[in-house]
Amino acid sequence: MPQTHPRNQVILAPSRVDHDGILSVFLAGTTTPTDDRDWREVLTESLTDLPLTVINPYRPDWDSSWREDITCEPFREQVEWELDMQEKAHIVVLFFHSATEAPISLLELGLCARARKAIVVCPEGYKKRGNIQIVCQRYGLEMAENFDALREAIVKRLPTGSL
Repeated sequence: MPQTHPRNQVILAPSRVDHDGILSVFLAGTTTPTDDRDWREVLTESLTDLPLTVINPYRPDWDSSWREDITCEPFREQVEWELDMQEKAHIVVLFFHSATEAPISLLELGLCARARKAIVVCPEGYKKRGNIQIVCQRYGLEMAENFDALREAIVKRLPTGSL
């Protein structure tokens, strides 16, 4: 495991602490549990040696009884937090796991595509991969084939001399 950088920080929802890192990276994408280890955890661990802020929408206190409705206050708080944090982030990582449909992730890709700050991981087997490839090509978004390539893409966006 890489050594932690003094300016590396992880922000979990619904926290709104100030960012310490040079860059901020929002982890959008598949939330449905799969047989694999949580992708957000894997990526976050691989970035600990970098001077950046990782913004993770995961909520350990999430309650499955919350209705996905505008009138459900905790649900509304979560969605508004995610929208706010994605807008503020320098990079939005979108990960599409082939075992999930990830409709909200598709929405998130649409929201940030024109800002050209997304990096997308979409493996073979994801149902809507062709749509994602076309959106990425049209808006000049980088597609990473795996986590090593994703980490590299994030590192390339760090300002020179920040490491």
